[in-house]
Amino acid sequence: MKKFGFFILLFCAVNSFAQDSTYTRTIVNTLTSKTFWGRGYTKEGMKKAADYIANVYQKTGLSPMGTTYKQTFNFPVNTFPGKMMVAINGQKLIPGKDFIINHESPGIKQTAGLTPVDSLNYHASSSLQVLLKDKLTWSVATQVGDVTTIQLNKKSFTAIPKEINVDIENKFIPNFEAANVCGLVKGTKYPDSPLIVTAHYDHLGGMGADTYFPGANDNAAGVATLLSLAKYYAANPQPYSIGFICFAGEEAGLLGSRFFVENPLIPLSKIKFLINLDLVGTGEAGMTVVNASVYPKAFALLNAINNQNHYISKINSRGKAANSDHYFFTEKGVPAFFIYTQGGPSAYHDIFDKPETLPLTEYKDLFKLIVGFNQKLME
Repeated sequence: MKKFGFFILLFCAVNSFAQDSTYTRTIVNTLTSKTFWGRGYTKEGMKKAADYIANVYQKTGLSPMGTTYKQTFNFPVNTFPGKMMVAINGQKLIPGKDFIINHESPGIKQTAGLTPVDSLNYHASSSLQVLLKDKLTWSVATQVGDVTTIQLNKKSFTAIPKEINVDIENKFIPNFEAANVCGLVKGTKYPDSPLIVTAHYDHLGGMGADTYFPGANDNAAGVATLLSLAKYYAANPQPYSIGFICFAGEEAGLLGSRFFVENPLIPLSKIKFLINLDLVGTGEAGMTVVNASVYPKAFALLNAINNQNHYISKINSRGKAANSDHYFFTEKGVPAFFIYTQGGPSAYHDIFDKPETLPLTEYKDLFKLIVGFNQKLME
């Protein structure tokens, strides 16, 4: 009878926290705001985001995983802090909407005629080339190339591009300082055998002085879900410790998670299971689990919980992939799933990944599914 009463209390607690979608939405809105400037490499965007997450950890009641919440590391990065002007045929273009600059490009100031190479490629000079694209997506580079490449949105033009005028400033930072933000809710019986929840908090930052990439689905949604879980577990400590890691440098090549694995704050061999959350702000079309075929028993357990409670409409199985922060843990033998959702807005690595269009369709159900999965892992 006591056990039955415990599960009733657990059910009520999980539902209460899962229903607190206002908390999650507030975090998404905060992390995607102009203040955090795309959580990237200019205007201290990534540092401000790390400080914010560490402050939430502290207020929530998490202990640092090490001596502090932050695990700092350095890496090189190419940034675009200032001028970002492109004009075609004398018409100035809007950064992010009409054009992007390839992330490894050097800065340039030049006016040149455009010679078509084919229907999608134009030659301007030995140091400048132009590409026409159906969709503009940006990324992060850790080095600077020899040629500046401008990608133009095909939908922005009716006339044939004949002349380009560019004035773009880049700044290469050889030792950019970033930090993973790591916290822990200590277990009541087995504090040295943690379950881990991870999500990267960095995004693409800004392209020039006036344009930034909000990164609502990628990955403010993952961080918001992680912080909601942290709030729940801080109020409901479990027999096993629950760790929370928000990684930096994911967009630059999984650099934060690789640094953590190479410099672990907890023994990797002691981790019972790791769940990595990335791109979880939708869910209309279900979700996918990377490493499902690597850990079939754990995937069957996840499916059993989902089928019993009808949380997610469909859970797709995927094999091993080096596409998010779970990867280096898997390489070291840590059992891990990477979860991402499907459906909803298609914005990705562009200026349109905004909080106002992020549905958070399956946040509540995903929250309850993760809590239920962790509960089974601890039995």
